[in-house]
Amino acid sequence: MECIFCKIVRGEIPTDLVFENDNLVAFKDINPVAPVHILVAPRKHIISTNEMETYDQSLVGEIFQVMQKLARQFGISESGYRIFINTGADGGQEVPHLHFHLIGGKKLGKCW
Repeated sequence: MECIFCKIVRGEIPTDLVFENDNLVAFKDINPVAPVHILVAPRKHIISTNEMETYDQSLVGEIFQVMQKLARQFGISESGYRIFINTGADGGQEVPHLHFHLIGGKKLGKCW
């Protein structure tokens, strides 16, 4: 499946990239909900958490390490931040490519 995040991963769509390695990319959200709103996505096209295979699960640990690093880099590690994943239409997933949101830089309200 082809999606906008696959094009970002391949460098076909310009983005404000803040981190990349062989497995992951991280870039600023184009419609941020907070002063810091970064998306972290695997380079491999995985639609959602529902499609993760056993061998994909090691990516989750790597993603959390990268988000911890980014929280420090963007100055939100001490004040606090939120990490979340949207899965499926009812869960609010808009792009069919697994990605994690890192948001912070202001006091965040309750999600529910």
